[in-house]
Amino acid sequence: MSSRSCYLLALLMLVTSPAWAEQTIEAQPVASAPAIDGFGDDTAWASATPVITHDKVADIDLELRAVHTGNQIFIMVRYPDSDESRLHRSWRWDSEQERYISAGDREDVLVLKWWLEGDSPTLSTSAGQPYRADIWYWKACRTDPVGFADDKIQILDSISSARSQKITSPAGKTMYLTRRGDDGTSSYATEIPGSFQGDKIPRFKISRPTGSRADIRARGRWADGWWVIEFARALDTGHDDDVVLRAGDRHFFGVSRYEIAASPADPRAEVPLFRSGDVGEPLYLTIVE
Repeated sequence: MSSRSCYLLALLMLVTSPAWAEQTIEAQPVASAPAIDGFGDDTAWASATPVITHDKVADIDLELRAVHTGNQIFIMVRYPDSDESRLHRSWRWDSEQERYISAGDREDVLVLKWWLEGDSPTLSTSAGQPYRADIWYWKACRTDPVGFADDKIQILDSISSARSQKITSPAGKTMYLTRRGDDGTSSYATEIPGSFQGDKIPRFKISRPTGSRADIRARGRWADGWWVIEFARALDTGHDDDVVLRAGDRHFFGVSRYEIAASPADPRAEVPLFRSGDVGEPLYLTIVE
């Protein structure tokens, strides 16, 4: 089976599989917040019961833990990865063309996707059902150096809008996907070099994000074939583009490794909608008082 066929089959499974096990992660209260440093060895994590979820597209298991301090949520994700990929779309000098072109490298990325509203709880871009989702994008190159995850929103609708992209569901329904950053500035901006500055140079200038785009602190650390990534965010950021995490409620979300860095070369990786935030098994988070 071709790589394209395998990917489409995986997406179809995400939409139609009846074998989803709805797991609940309980965020227990802790007196002291864990440090967001990617080590995952703080005492706070010992009180958190680990939950194992499976990413059907990446075909790996991920371990999640969650704790809270009454006003902040902390989530740790641990998963295997054969190598550390911290470069993204670097510039490579082409001596024949005498200009910079993409080096083709891709960073490691982890996505937490939270359902905000919709006709029914779903997080698949292929489901054919409208929804809004709050998305936390941890990016090894573009956000991790300054200790954040990118805060975005994703809207799937039956009506097109500015900058939306057309999607056809497996059932043949036409939908439109819009992805945008929260208010504020992101932690990265593309720099286009005008002259030779080295055989290979970074594409992005990295800086601290601002506004609602800076709601999520995050840090990842790779060691011995494993990533540990820690997230921290206010339970209620006060921004209407963010999920409000309340005690007693069950919050629907999913996780995606979003692996491109270690995958075989695939021209679809340059397509804007390629692996655009689809998640694996459905999960629920509860805040325990």
